[in-house]
Amino acid sequence: MIVPTDTLVSDTLVYDTATVATWQRMPEYDYNRELITPEFNILEWLNLWLGKLLQKIFGSKFAEQYTEIVLVVLFILLLLLIIWFLYKKRPELFMRLKKSQMVYDIEEDTIYGVDFQKEIDRALLHKDYREAVRLLYLQTLKHLSDTERIEWQPYKTPTEYIYELKTDILRIPFRGLTDRFLRVRYGNFEADESLFREMQALQEKIRKGGTE
Repeated sequence: MIVPTDTLVSDTLVYDTATVATWQRMPEYDYNRELITPEFNILEWLNLWLGKLLQKIFGSKFAEQYTEIVLVVLFILLLLLIIWFLYKKRPELFMRLKKSQMVYDIEEDTIYGVDFQKEIDRALLHKDYREAVRLLYLQTLKHLSDTERIEWQPYKTPTEYIYELKTDILRIPFRGLTDRFLRVRYGNFEADESLFREMQALQEKIRKGGTE
């Protein structure tokens, strides 16, 4: 039996392209979005975590009003802690050099092959207290190295030697001597005879083991 072609029901899927395009633009039909991992925002996460913590401790009203303020305060405290840590480890980074000051090369700061007392006397004779301070500090490093209190290396910072000293009886006077040396070398302090004599007294304490 032959069915007339005009009576056949078409099985072809007919759709409105304009309608489909509209659906594609609608977010509720954006199924690809569900497959994309959302970006992690640490600030939003911290804000949410801190808000929940404050809500548990102080209640929802306090958390709503002060979460962002507390978060900012915590960031400031963290920044200050980092700055304090850097200052303790590398104080020279926070000291400003004068343009007129001579910058020493690291290669000059050796503790070997130098007659320190002779060079210090020469610097004092010419009233070059800046050089005398530098030499006195290096002379002290040599003494500590020779007595095996520190392990001298040309790449080490002055602060590192402070923490190598095992006892406060040595560490305290050496810290004072180091602070004065750093102020002269990296800071804005002018070396004079009074400062040099202070460092001499601290060096003498170190030589005696920190005792009076």
